[in-house]
Amino acid sequence: MLNYGLDTSGLERDVALADLVAEGDELHALVSAQDDWSRPTPAVGWTIAHQIAHLASADANVLVALRTPEAFGAVLKEAEAAGEEYADLDAAAGAAKPRSLLLEQWRAGRAEVVAALREVPPDLGFPWYGSEVTATLVAPLRLMEVWAHGQDVFDALGVARRSTGRLRQVAALGVMGRELSFYAARLPVPAEPFRVELAGPDGRIWAWGPEDAAQRVQGSALDFCLRVTQRRSRAETDLTAVGADAQTWLDNARVFL
Repeated sequence: MLNYGLDTSGLERDVALADLVAEGDELHALVSAQDDWSRPTPAVGWTIAHQIAHLASADANVLVALRTPEAFGAVLKEAEAAGEEYADLDAAAGAAKPRSLLLEQWRAGRAEVVAALREVPPDLGFPWYGSEVTATLVAPLRLMEVWAHGQDVFDALGVARRSTGRLRQVAALGVMGRELSFYAARLPVPAEPFRVELAGPDGRIWAWGPEDAAQRVQGSALDFCLRVTQRRSRAETDLTAVGADAQTWLDNARVFL
């Protein structure tokens, strides 16, 4: 995922948690109305059931990391042993459960995560994959995952999705993940500052970085979020870039490894 050592001062835990609840409720309403969870989604080999199983499993792991951090090492060892197949194997195991059981597991788990993240100090550190995180960072991270995997489900069902202000939390993570994008592409991280200007669903501009930065990215917040979560190729978005490094960023943009 992200380089968790990044500055999280621009993130608001309580806002992200409220958005996480709303995002989860929206996806829950969509999938609970679907009897057939075997429908394939854009993620190769993943059905709707795989998507929900992945979200439920991630919530369970957050609770382990928060409540018994010393036990999270076992989760890491399992992931390391499975390697690149870990997510696929884990999702497949969850997808094999009865639909009603999996739906309830996800519903209960996400409610527990929200409650747990509200209870701990915002800056309390606890282990995660490859680093240490805080409640302030994990709240928008969970929101980002629910939104991104939810997009796969919306796409699979051919249902139009309404954009909301919740995208701002996802976009902020995308901006924070710029260094990760270069790292994942095995490219040097530019020292020059970037300016990002995105049009939110209501038309207002969300901006990050100095106004006079030479490296600039502009477009809709929706397309930026779709790009950094790897749900759309750059060519499928309206995003524009000024500057060679900004071009490279959009070509490789991501918010997780």
